Amino acid sequence: MPTHQVHDELPESRRLTAPEIFQAAVENARAEVRRSPRTLAFSGVAGGITMGLSGLSVASMRALLGPGPWQDLASFVIYPVGFIAVIIGRAQLFTENTLYPVVLVLDERRYLLETARLWAVVFVANILGAFLFAVLAVKSSALRPEVISELIKLGVSAVGTTPAHYFWSGVIGGWLIALVAWMVTASHWTIGQLVMVWILAFVLGIGHFAHCIVTSTEILASVIAGELAAGQYFQWLLFATMGNILGGVFIVSLLNYGQVRE
Repeated sequence: MPTHQVHDELPESRRLTAPEIFQAAVENARAEVRRSPRTLAFSGVAGGITMGLSGLSVASMRALLGPGPWQDLASFVIYPVGFIAVIIGRAQLFTENTLYPVVLVLDERRYLLETARLWAVVFVANILGAFLFAVLAVKSSALRPEVISELIKLGVSAVGTTPAHYFWSGVIGGWLIALVAWMVTASHWTIGQLVMVWILAFVLGIGHFAHCIVTSTEILASVIAGELAAGQYFQWLLFATMGNILGGVFIVSLLNYGQVRE
């Protein structure tokens, strides 16, 4: 291979520095906050529906394998599929936005209102998408009864603890997904992005940490099936979302901002 070709390829294969990752995240955020509410909403609804693939995958595996420790582990191996489809496919996901627009606001305060608009539109759109997935899963005849049953069980188990648990579980969940966004930004190749999304989303799933969107698809399925009250869902959503925001903003965004800005 000619020498000049080797030199041309080296910059593409080297690791990015923390300031370079930060700058890439800022540029990504700049493009996102300039999008219209309409396009953000459509992307957010698509993201919410697609996140249902994670709970659906776990429920399908459990229906196939039955109960047990190794079956539980095997079912969560494919839990990241929803995150992979949304993040690699560039749909809007609320918890990713605890990184990108936040680092932009930390760098340039004038984007605060645009970030607030982005958060509001994407959050509502994601929840609407999660609701649409739950209606499709429970009310249509698309799924076998045993798969619906396992999906409902996932939702019921998610709200079986206390608000304090929802919040702190949400902190870890928000940290993991904001970290996914940071690592995806740092990756040169799609295969590297896939691996990082899979690893961190697997930890989220196997640890049963709260995520305001993906877990909503499971809980809303339980609400629509009549196994949970709507009030139980909204209480969970409040505390889980606050935890996700705290984990994403303070553990990932602020700390990474601190390491690159004097």
